[in-house]
Amino acid sequence: MKVDAVVTSDLDKAGAEARELEEMGYDGLKSIETAHDPFLPLLLAAQSTTKIDLTTGIAVAFARSPMTLANVGHDLNAASKGRFNLGLGSQIRPHITKRYSMPWSSPAARMREMILAMRAIWACWHEGKPLEFLGKFYTHTLMTPFFTPTNTEYGPPKVYLAAVGPMMAEVAGEVADGLLVHGFTTQAYLETVTMPALERGFAKAGKTRADFEIAYPVFSVMGRDEKEIAAETTKMRQQVAFYGSTPAYKPVLDSIDAGELQPELNAMSKQGRWVEMGDLIGDDVLKKFAVQGDAATIAQQIKTRYGHIADRTAASYATLDRAERIAFIEAMRA
Repeated sequence: MKVDAVVTSDLDKAGAEARELEEMGYDGLKSIETAHDPFLPLLLAAQSTTKIDLTTGIAVAFARSPMTLANVGHDLNAASKGRFNLGLGSQIRPHITKRYSMPWSSPAARMREMILAMRAIWACWHEGKPLEFLGKFYTHTLMTPFFTPTNTEYGPPKVYLAAVGPMMAEVAGEVADGLLVHGFTTQAYLETVTMPALERGFAKAGKTRADFEIAYPVFSVMGRDEKEIAAETTKMRQQVAFYGSTPAYKPVLDSIDAGELQPELNAMSKQGRWVEMGDLIGDDVLKKFAVQGDAATIAQQIKTRYGHIADRTAASYATLDRAERIAFIEAMRA
């Protein structure tokens, strides 16, 4: 199984950190869109590395247009000599409408059309096809040589899509090249909801599982001793509670017969009781979401639980030094 790491969003450090992570043996780097742009760190990473995969994990799709995404995706794939993957996610309605001031409707259908629109734009640039994309949400019918990139040696990037619900997972299976699994998931949810949805998407597109990659950043409670593990366990309870408070994620809790927690977690979140929320996540629930132990133990747990599903993974490396990280990567590949 391939192993990824998250690269810093600090532009003063991203290039050097990317180089170090590549030297340590990581297969891929992900850049996350939170307080900073997700693309700029990967440009610095592209200039500082030679073989590691570079992926936005994720960039907020609905904060942008297909044309702007097609453009930055093309440029980063060219800059990295074919190593860039455009990882997209929908975010949720309040962020799109209230933070980005962008429209929100029919997210799965809109995402499908967005990816198809980008592919039409890339076909125009890379294959010389006329740009005639007429959709319900997006229309692209104008492209002149002045606005057409010429550095097309490495082609368009692959597109990876984040999905939790079955409709978005089906879209991923149909029109994307890979799935970015949310960390807040369970083996049961993957097997009973996500994978069947992907298969429906594959069938629509005439694809097979072999044509597709699944990346799952498994929640992990990692430490060298009981004190470190106890501290990380408390943090993980709070993280699971935070995600569990979101109504859209209730089906994930339902997959382990813990759906009754969601309304209470949601109510506590609205009261600002973030720390207390973690106390509702008992050991049985936590074990369904997270693996726990030292680096070697966690590597084996990830492979046992998810080796039949995921092609690549990531874990929390906060407590590991360089040698321990390298050992974890080697254990994942063994």
